Amino acid sequence: MNHDSYDDGYIRGILNTVKTIAMVGVSANVSRPSYFAFKYLLERRFHMIPVNPALAGAELLGQKSYATLAEIPEAIDMVDIFRASQFARGIVEEALAMNPRPWVIWMQLGVRNDDAARLAEANGLKVVMNRCPKIEYGRLSSEIAWMGVNTRTLTSKRARILGGGIQRLALDRPTTAGGATPAAQRAELIED
Repeated sequence: MNHDSYDDGYIRGILNTVKTIAMVGVSANVSRPSYFAFKYLLERRFHMIPVNPALAGAELLGQKSYATLAEIPEAIDMVDIFRASQFARGIVEEALAMNPRPWVIWMQLGVRNDDAARLAEANGLKVVMNRCPKIEYGRLSSEIAWMGVNTRTLTSKRARILGGGIQRLALDRPTTAGGATPAAQRAELIED
């Protein structure tokens, strides 16, 4: 896989499918990017699990924290790595030791470790590097367009609202770069 450029369909497919995300390196400091990303994804109905030895046993936004991936008592779909690149391989190894294994390794903006990516892909996991799921979700759902950012999303169909008080949009939309996805096709059937 070319990790310099991802097809929108690949990213959307991951974000439409994962339900439980373990964020390794999340901070309880409200001014840290990991806190913003954690809170945003939690508000988008992902089941978020904070992983940070400094927070172990405490709660972050109502979610119990763990020191390591191995301590998480439930299955997770995706490991979101919010640590420096040199730690990514060890986190991938820890994820591969889990039973059941997560099926996605996501490395945050600025985090790229090709060796860790090769290891994960050799074991059947999908990998995304140097991207933020918060930003990708906002871009693909067009939420980020509310701030004037070009999302490359062209559609005349109104986005499905997730609810919960503040307007939140779902990912079920085609983009000019990624084309339609099964989720978008299902949404079209519902609207017709």
